[in-house]
Amino acid sequence: MPTEYLKKAPRHSRSDASETRDIVRGILDDIEARGDAAALEYAAKFDRYEGELVLSPEAIEAAAARVPEKLRRDIEFAHDNVRKFAEAQKATVADFEVEVVPGLIAGQKAIPVHAAGCYVPGGRYSHIASAIMTVTTAKVAGVRNIVACSPPRPDVGINPAIIHAAHVCGADQILAMGGVQGVAAMTFGLFGLPKANILVGPGNQFVAEAKRMLFGRVGIDMIAGPTDSLILADATADPMIVATDLVGQAEHGYNSPVWLVTDDRALAEEVMRLVPLLIDDLPEVNRDNATAAWRDYAEVILCSDREEMAATSDTYAPEHLTVQAADLDWWLGRLTCYGSLFLGEETTVAFGDKASGTNHVLPTSGAASYTGGLSVHKYMKIVTWQRATREGSRPVAEATARIARLEGMEGHARTADIRLRKYFPGETFDLSAEG
Repeated sequence: MPTEYLKKAPRHSRSDASETRDIVRGILDDIEARGDAAALEYAAKFDRYEGELVLSPEAIEAAAARVPEKLRRDIEFAHDNVRKFAEAQKATVADFEVEVVPGLIAGQKAIPVHAAGCYVPGGRYSHIASAIMTVTTAKVAGVRNIVACSPPRPDVGINPAIIHAAHVCGADQILAMGGVQGVAAMTFGLFGLPKANILVGPGNQFVAEAKRMLFGRVGIDMIAGPTDSLILADATADPMIVATDLVGQAEHGYNSPVWLVTDDRALAEEVMRLVPLLIDDLPEVNRDNATAAWRDYAEVILCSDREEMAATSDTYAPEHLTVQAADLDWWLGRLTCYGSLFLGEETTVAFGDKASGTNHVLPTSGAASYTGGLSVHKYMKIVTWQRATREGSRPVAEATARIARLEGMEGHARTADIRLRKYFPGETFDLSAEG
């Protein structure tokens, strides 16, 4: 049976790239040229906030006092889980050295970047979990200067829970500034902040475009598009849980794709019946996003068997991939392209988004075909080093001289020649490019 689309998306997730690019370029250039003053003007215009920018310890303490005790415990629970997982990730990277040839030793060293800028969205939704995900991993990686930046509400400031989460997780400074101006402030080291070596965290299309433009002069976690999710489900899946999970991810944004891939027509049809009912039951602010996402970007795909389902999923390379099907170990071994994988109905994307420990800053728009999500490794430079005895350098110098001359790089060859003449005077070497 050929793959059949029971629901085909009429639209694909794209921002108006050219218009966004022009706006962002203008703001970045202006802030780089005029510094703090320009950033303050954009903050007044877009954030409509003129309060304290770099929060004092007293402001952080006051914000924590406004966070309910139960929420504080939940933040600490999530922080502990993310920290434990990040520590396990860090343990997979080790410094080492190896004797490549007798007398020539080469090695690897993992060095954390000096400063990280962590952007925490705070617009329609206050992303408390993003503060936990980005700041905790930077702290575990060993970053010495961590700035958390979040857009303040007009005349109010940053959500107190975001402030508390960033502080608990190890942020050294917290900046009340949103959008392009916040990203620029961290990049250019405004308001007395350290210049960021890497920018991480989700944001709207303007934040994403700013990070894309700045990539090269700073590192970034990834170029992010609208969040997306795919569910693989067979006849053993519960259609109500599948439908609920699709709706839960569709509420992210009007252009957030959700996909169902299945080999069971009855399941697909029941899920398609349930989703609109579940969307109608959401609060209005969530309902509008989910309605548009389901109408314009969602797809339901019917496949002939599980192998075709897996192949279809790998082609989409979703940010979030859920499997609600029999034989979970088979799926774990077979699937290759995803940002984060959720196996079985006992877990769900929302667990990873909020509190289970794996990071929720993940590759979107098919980028999972070549990269993973945010981890301690993103904050670390894997560098190499070498040293040699004079005898150990001999065969390497000979090979280097010949290869360099074959390439036409005489200057390179002579850096090898001079060492051979100094270390082994009176000896003759065949260093020409000819055989």
